[in-house]
Amino acid sequence: MKKSTFITTIAFVFMMLVSFNVHAQKFPELDKSPMDVASFPNDYKISAKAAKITYSRPQLKGRSLSELAPNGKVWRTGANEAAELTLYADMNFGTTKVKAGTYTLYTIPGVKEWTVIINKDLNVWGSYFYKSENDVARLTVPMTEATESLETFSMVFTEAKNGIVLNMGWGKIRIAVPFTK
Repeated sequence: MKKSTFITTIAFVFMMLVSFNVHAQKFPELDKSPMDVASFPNDYKISAKAAKITYSRPQLKGRSLSELAPNGKVWRTGANEAAELTLYADMNFGTTKVKAGTYTLYTIPGVKEWTVIINKDLNVWGSYFYKSENDVARLTVPMTEATESLETFSMVFTEAKNGIVLNMGWGKIRIAVPFTK
């Protein structure tokens, strides 16, 4: 191999290593409201899921819940993109039968009760583009208050007689949203 070809090859390899190294270190900052998923059942060894919700988890950080999710206003039920609910089987939401599929889940906080909305729009940022004409179902559920405060908005499914319950909590507020078979 000629000396000039050898030097050119070494220079090329060096430039490739440097460029790969530079690109490999450009990661986005950690999201302030990380995305999470709750499913039922939550045991990953069981492949037959009933439901799953994907949402981002905002934190209070000294702010009031009514400041972040104001009473009487449609809320995205989390942070960033609106929460997306996937039902793997047809379920009843109050008196409305909701077909298996993926939907956006909105809520309207209230003083004593919250309205939970299943909407057919998908890939929606926040609640800025919410369209009530695309609602599939609405259900008003009582709001309860816990003694323990949750800093980060949280959701978890639990089993119930003839269905499941989507439990939401933030601050001292607790909401239980029933889905039946």
